[in-house]
Amino acid sequence: MYTTSGVLDDNAPDQTGIVSSTYVRGGKIHSPQTGKGGPGDSRPNRATLKEGDLAVVLVRRPGDAAFVTTQHAGWTATRSIGIIRADPHVVRWLRIWLQTPTAKARIDEDVTAHVEPTVSLDTLRSMPFPLPPPDVITKYHSVFSLIEEKIDLHEEAARKAVELADAIHDDWSNASPVWETRLLGEVAKAKTGKGSARSLPRGTQGPVADAITPTDLFDLPVPHVERFRLSSPAHVSEAWPPGTFMLSTRPDGAHIAVTQHPASPTRGVVAVRPANEEDSWWLLHELRSRSSGIAQVAQGRNAREISARALSRVSIAWPDSFTRADFDTMTGPLHAMARQLVSESATLHDLKDALLRDISAKAGVLLEQEAEPDEERVHPPRPSIVPTPREATTGHESGWSPENRRAPQ
Repeated sequence: MYTTSGVLDDNAPDQTGIVSSTYVRGGKIHSPQTGKGGPGDSRPNRATLKEGDLAVVLVRRPGDAAFVTTQHAGWTATRSIGIIRADPHVVRWLRIWLQTPTAKARIDEDVTAHVEPTVSLDTLRSMPFPLPPPDVITKYHSVFSLIEEKIDLHEEAARKAVELADAIHDDWSNASPVWETRLLGEVAKAKTGKGSARSLPRGTQGPVADAITPTDLFDLPVPHVERFRLSSPAHVSEAWPPGTFMLSTRPDGAHIAVTQHPASPTRGVVAVRPANEEDSWWLLHELRSRSSGIAQVAQGRNAREISARALSRVSIAWPDSFTRADFDTMTGPLHAMARQLVSESATLHDLKDALLRDISAKAGVLLEQEAEPDEERVHPPRPSIVPTPREATTGHESGWSPENRRAPQ
């Protein structure tokens, strides 16, 4: 197995054909430079990606990984990317293994955070991992690929539904007579969040509410989220009811999500609740259409500090009640479909997480036998006793021989 890291800075100016940690998300490389070749007049080097490589994020989201396809073969990786090159079935397995709770916990142990969370290439090289037989890896790869493809289809369909609602709003706005202009504060209630994610109590008992941080709102494909990653006691958080908008900003504009459950904003997030529920979809698309303008009223570094007072002074187009009701009737089903697709995707994510926990459980028997010294961990002796596989319940082989435990070299 060959491992190395990139050579370019993430902010290298005027570069094309570059893969940085920013572009590795959800098991794929999402680069805005699609169709462009590698840096001009450059010769292949250790950071030149090849088809079949595994690109592993080392900075900010350590452990995220993606296959390098034909589309990005020949591109150059930055220093925030680790490159793993091995037999195809090993690379396929490592992409799955790095998502397991066991692998994530191991990476978290060695993460440093002088500026941003970072894991070293040496940590990946010395990480032991179980290696099932190739046919078992093929079955796992097939299952995970199907789940991820289904999630991608749901995400694309949900995004198109919301984009259609955006287009209807734009069409009505451009073709309509002059509508009344109102301040947001006149048609909706807004309140700035407080506290940080670190201040949230741990292991709370009783009713809880979603706790929304700015990070939760960035890069959402649609303004609907089935559930958020953090929660707080409902009686402490003064939770807002479902259907509330949670809004945050950064230089690229405003980012908004519509809550599905009681929720409360943390610092950097503003909760917005229309005075009349029937006005929700018109208000949502008005805010989406004014994304850049909203970001301009934010303050602080990178336009991250948005207040309810500043947001309440934003002007919006406000048609008559009949027009707003018609818009609600027309776009409501589109948002209902987007919510349903997001819910189905959440179920698929749960299935994927269950499989990853199952893999960790199977691997635990082998990893518990890992020798303590680093020298023995890299080259473990073969145990004389093979654990008895537990009964298969998912259709694939369960239990793997300790002989297949490996550490990248």
